Amino acid sequence: MQSLSLSFIYCAPSSANVVTKNKKVGVPGAFTPSCSSQVPGYIEKYNEFKEKGINEIYVVTVNDAFVTKAWKEKLAPNGTLVRFISDDQALFVSALGLILDATVNLGAPRAKRFVIVSNDDVIERIIVEEDSSQVTTTAADSVLASL
Repeated sequence: MQSLSLSFIYCAPSSANVVTKNKKVGVPGAFTPSCSSQVPGYIEKYNEFKEKGINEIYVVTVNDAFVTKAWKEKLAPNGTLVRFISDDQALFVSALGLILDATVNLGAPRAKRFVIVSNDDVIERIIVEEDSSQVTTTAADSVLASL
């Protein structure tokens, strides 16, 4: 996959090939109830993922960098090693075929709820929720159990 320009909330927009590092968690939208209940599991269990060989966890959301930053600060007011990425134009999720037409509920296209586990530039596993409003197979506990 080609490199895409994404806004990492801890720095200015940069070119990053985020498919080359271990775990990406895609969520439909910051501050939505299901996303706000899903992501804390990854924050709380970060060290358990490290013990299973996951080096980095990225949360990808189709929101602007300011919304994504505010959401991260609300979910982890004391900080976290989980990185949050703003895919504000949905370029990354579109390139992966993981775009969700959420116009009715969220006003615009968003990401399907997904988890990608990769090793270097090889995608080992993609988990996509059948219903992006639910958190089942992409919950932190479910993913940990499958590693």
